[in-house]
Amino acid sequence: MKKSEPMSESYYYILLCLSKGDNHGYGIMQMTEKLSDGEVKIGSGTMYGATGNMMKKGWIEEIFSRESGLERRRLYTLTDTGKDALENEIGRLKRMLAHVE
Repeated sequence: MKKSEPMSESYYYILLCLSKGDNHGYGIMQMTEKLSDGEVKIGSGTMYGATGNMMKKGWIEEIFSRESGLERRRLYTLTDTGKDALENEIGRLKRMLAHVE
């Protein structure tokens, strides 16, 4: 079995949010806070640094959506590689928790 490197909490939550559908940065920050019951808050600097790094890894892609007239908002979508990375991290976390009980 290939050992997977731990993923940062920010990366994990960004990928988790995007697994539920395309979203923009502010939406991901809000959803992260909700999914973590307020325990994890991703700031804008962390958000945009992380999304930039994850695009380089091929985990997410930036897409554009038109909203209200000419305003354009950056949206992010999860790639197949990103889905694999998220599944690997979830598996790693489950294996760790299996030894707790």
